[in-house]
Amino acid sequence: MTTDRDPATVPDPLLDPAAMRKQYGAGGLDEGDLAAHPMGQFAVWFEEAARAADKGLLYEPNAMLVATADAEGRPSSRTVLMKAYDDQGFVFYTNYDSRKGRDLSANPYVSLLFPWHPLARQVIVTGTARRTGRDETAAYFRTRPHGSQLGAWASAQSSVIFSRAELDASYAELSARYPEGEQVPVPPNWGGFRVAPQAVEFWQGRTNRLHDRLRYVAEPDGSWRVERLSP
Repeated sequence: MTTDRDPATVPDPLLDPAAMRKQYGAGGLDEGDLAAHPMGQFAVWFEEAARAADKGLLYEPNAMLVATADAEGRPSSRTVLMKAYDDQGFVFYTNYDSRKGRDLSANPYVSLLFPWHPLARQVIVTGTARRTGRDETAAYFRTRPHGSQLGAWASAQSSVIFSRAELDASYAELSARYPEGEQVPVPPNWGGFRVAPQAVEFWQGRTNRLHDRLRYVAEPDGSWRVERLSP
């Protein structure tokens, strides 16, 4: 099929990125409203995101973008599900031989981003990652659905495979070895990372692109400094 229209000069209005705009009308974020600790403020926002998800307004509030860089500084990013958070940081699980696992072994600096678009909010974390203990990893692994436990064994995450059939065959073999109801051992190369935050930015969309950006920054004495960033 041919057309005389040049899409570069006559873009479909529906598909033109330059024409895509959303006016944010949510309430503001003031310094006086913040919790003393960034994880306390995160808990407040995460609860609101989870309640929005329960109403069907937001999908997977624990989904976060994890950005890493290898030893040469080459970046990569992917979406991962946060599985725990506390005053020590944010926890996610992965294959340690995956690209992000290899990156973090060589370079522990990491950035997390929670994209809560329907709430006109995002939380941006920068910090360092370290592996969780095997007991903590095993405790979480036992809570995963049986199929997900098998999947952790079946997939050599980030490695090149010949076909989908190869992956399915590996899963089928594991299903026969560990049928439903039988305990699946924790893979030795699978586990958690805990990201200890050094800075946490809370971004609230406002009208006319004059957003509120308040960032907690860790001080040497363990306290947190709050600074406002220009949008």
